[in-house]
Amino acid sequence: MSEPALDALLHETRRFDPPADLARDANATAATYDAAAADRLGWWEEQARGLTWSAPWAEVLDWQLPFAKWFVGGRLNACVNAVDRHVDAGAGNKVAFHWIGDGEREKRDVTYADLKREVCKAANALTSLGVATGDRVTIYMPMIPETIVTMLACARIGAPHNVVFCGFSSDSLRGRILDSDSRVVVTTDGQYRRGTPTPVKPAVDEALEGCPDVRQVLVVRRTGDEVAWTAGRDVWWHDVVEPASDSHVAESFDAEHPLFMMYTSGTTARPKGILHTTGGYLTHVSTTHRMVFDLKPDSDIYWCAADIGWITGHSYIVYGPLLNQATSIMYEGTPHPADKARWWKLIQDHKVTILYTAPTTIRTLMKWGAEELAPYDLSSLRLLGSVGEPINPEAWIWYREHVGGGRTPIVDTWWQTETGGIMITPLPGVTATKPGAAMTPFPGIVADVVDNDGKSVGIGGGGFLVLTEPWPGMLRGIWGDDQRYKDTYWSRFDGCYFAGDGAKKDDDGDLWLLGRVDDVMNVSGHRISTTEVEHALVSHPSVAEAAVVGAADPTTGQAIVAFVTPRGSVAEDESSGDEFVQSIREHVAKQIGPIAKPRQVLVTPELPKTRSGKIMRRLLRDIAEHRELGDVTTLLDPTVTDAIRAHMGDAGKDE
Repeated sequence: MSEPALDALLHETRRFDPPADLARDANATAATYDAAAADRLGWWEEQARGLTWSAPWAEVLDWQLPFAKWFVGGRLNACVNAVDRHVDAGAGNKVAFHWIGDGEREKRDVTYADLKREVCKAANALTSLGVATGDRVTIYMPMIPETIVTMLACARIGAPHNVVFCGFSSDSLRGRILDSDSRVVVTTDGQYRRGTPTPVKPAVDEALEGCPDVRQVLVVRRTGDEVAWTAGRDVWWHDVVEPASDSHVAESFDAEHPLFMMYTSGTTARPKGILHTTGGYLTHVSTTHRMVFDLKPDSDIYWCAADIGWITGHSYIVYGPLLNQATSIMYEGTPHPADKARWWKLIQDHKVTILYTAPTTIRTLMKWGAEELAPYDLSSLRLLGSVGEPINPEAWIWYREHVGGGRTPIVDTWWQTETGGIMITPLPGVTATKPGAAMTPFPGIVADVVDNDGKSVGIGGGGFLVLTEPWPGMLRGIWGDDQRYKDTYWSRFDGCYFAGDGAKKDDDGDLWLLGRVDDVMNVSGHRISTTEVEHALVSHPSVAEAAVVGAADPTTGQAIVAFVTPRGSVAEDESSGDEFVQSIREHVAKQIGPIAKPRQVLVTPELPKTRSGKIMRRLLRDIAEHRELGDVTTLLDPTVTDAIRAHMGDAGKDE
């Protein structure tokens, strides 16, 4: 008998039924699950018919494990589906995006007609710069409308886009340009962060010192700051896009034509270029966006508070919402202590109905306190969503009670860059949700939890999350490296996609995600997920956020080291004492057992996070084991690690 892949420790008994009015009018019902289960491929085929195709497909799925082709022979254009067809249907005056800049006074409404006009001009401009069908274009831009225009223009002419998050270093950018063999880069002179203009183009210039094949750099003037200029290579957006014709006839492409690549960090220095194609991806994101968020395009104001530089932004800021003719918020800024109420004011002023954000953001807002949102009317909200990592139950409850007024359902979604769209989620009109649980696979998705031998675990068991059937939005490979694709995702378990995440089935068979298996700690022979310990830590009434790492220990193999951030209501002298630390350790022991009691607890005002909000546990592990830190340039605040290390010592250690 194989040993457990993961010990499943936490139990949650709270349940929240869907609101009756939402369930009555929901886009997805219990019958949706039944229809997808009865004929999975036929159900996906029906969803695909909601798009506009210039030629029908001959076959729904060609599956040559691990390579899939969906809607074989079908032809369509992503931009036509996202923009043109809505304008042609008379919805040109409908707002596609309420854009709100980082500054208080910068606002711009972009209608579907505006979007079509600007995209056509950008498509003509890119063509004039020599971009042809199949050419890759790298986009290194902040959260401004021109970023979306550029993506759609690339899609319109069949040039796969490679969007690189505008916080990545020049080295990271260079690697992605080279791997994708991009010949054109689109960027800005600068961007605004927390009210301050910061340069962007210098990173591009530095990256291109090692990219001799890039022939053009198209630059949007955003901040107006002076930038270095390479004659013959660099061109201003306003010089080539603005005067271009706003008439452009879009060509249709094969359903399997590459739409974009998005790079994820690999275990080696070389990042992985995750490839997504057109027909299946558009079907997946349009369907999940419509059903998971119960979108009513005539009345909803939808806000996905991610960055377009990540897959969440691609799928649920750009393609999904536009395919469904949504009106969305696009916000350039991020939450910051100098303006703690900005989000709540934005929701109030724009009467946002759907909010989709990351657990790290929720915990930051939670740390600042519910009093920050109390003066604002958030009653327009009818649905909340979570994305990016498992959400701890107490943050889930805070989100529902304080942001959602104790009435809104929460859709806690699991998916990846590789999956393209949402895979495991509640459906808001069907599911009785549990705080912290992703619940069940989306209709048409087949997932399981398996042990080390690839056998399905029983009820209450923990193990590895796998996907056992192909799905429309799935990655089609790693750009330029089919073998790496096979080795990375399809070699661990026979015939299954291995997500790299741990999971458990609770007593009802519902799914709980336990984070990356790389983050599993082996404590005295018990394989413990960092996620479950973090959930227990944050359930302490005085803890807002926590991160856990396993540090080498001569006795237990690994010992649990916890880094916690107190809630805003906790006084500094209270959180700095031994009593506070011991109360946290005992709380964890009570919640999930003595085996999970942290050896050490360090109280810190901040955790090291990337600009996208991800906690960098690698750095915390280095701190816990007293190693030199690696690259910290991607951190939102690189000084955080110095502050943590300065206070490390033996703080919180159980002698």
